Parts: sequence; structure tokens; C-alpha cells
Amino acid sequence: MSAVIAYPLAAIAEIAGCFAVWAWWRLGASPLWLLPGMASLALFGWLLAQVETSTAGRAFAAYGGVYIAASVLWMWMAEGHRPDRWDLVGTMVSLTGAMIILAAPRGA
Repeated sequence: MSAVIAYPLAAIAEIAGCFAVWAWWRLGASPLWLLPGMASLALFGWLLAQVETSTAGRAFAAYGGVYIAASVLWMWMAEGHRPDRWDLVGTMVSLTGAMIILAAPRGA
């Protein structure tokens, strides 16, 4: 699966799963939130494993930039906290790093 498809879907699944734990632990939500949260985190792992790359570490490292961008977007859209310029600069730096990792020419 292409990283362009897998990474955004993985980010949604990871953030949803982590937010389920956050809601239970920090917001006092029902422990039943953990069930869909665990399923979401399992989906996240499966999606990340679908990325076409020779090493897991490279897939995980490049995904990190997408996760940072998705987390800042979550902060804004779901939590209502608008990102400041430093959030945006950090997001751009992390996405640039992800693109370098994914697009670097590598020999066989």
C-alpha cells in the first residue's frame, strides 16, 4: 500500500485509539471507550505494516512526520485549539523530514 494512503489512515486510527485512552484516563469516560480504542490501535499497526519499504524502522520514522501533522490538526479541529506559528513550523519541519526519508534515492 502506498504511504500516501496508509499514513493518513494510520494517523486517524492511532489518534482515535490514543484519544480513547485519554478520554477514559483524563476525562473520566467509561472504560468501554478502551474497546474501540484497542481496535483502532490494532488497525493502526496493520496499516503501518502495509507500507512498501524494506525496513520497519524507515516506515515508522517517516510516519512520525505525518503523525505530528495529524496531531496538530486534531488539536485544532477536535479540541478547538488553533495551532500557533511554532506548531505550524514544527509540522512543516516534520513533514519535510518524512518526505526526505521516503523519497531519498537508495541503492539496491
